[in-house]
Amino acid sequence: MILILKTAGMECEIGLLDETGQKITGEIWQSGRELSEGLLTHILEIIKQNQASIDDLSGIIVFEGPGSFTSLRIGLSVANTMAYSQNLPIVGSTGKNWITAGFTKLKSAKPGDYVMPAYGAEANITKPRK
Repeated sequence: MILILKTAGMECEIGLLDETGQKITGEIWQSGRELSEGLLTHILEIIKQNQASIDDLSGIIVFEGPGSFTSLRIGLSVANTMAYSQNLPIVGSTGKNWITAGFTKLKSAKPGDYVMPAYGAEANITKPRK
């Protein structure tokens, strides 16, 4: 089973693919400002709803951007940590067909890699006053 995750804004897409790349299940969650509090819970719930556990995952595909600085950072931090702790391959993809492109990349991915966000522009971070 492969976890798919898109956290590019106020809407979060979470789903599972089978080993052939076919979508088993998925949900779109209006995370708003609750992404950091609820993301892992939503991921674990969707896995549990499919009578599976986190140990049944064989890889992770994430949408790497462009998107919201904070949303991408939270989503990729959770996904990279899951991949590291479970020794899973993880790949990032972008564009309209990000799931299909990610599935193709996942075939040659190895555990130990990580995905960095692609914001699409320079991050708009408030600079310290001094």
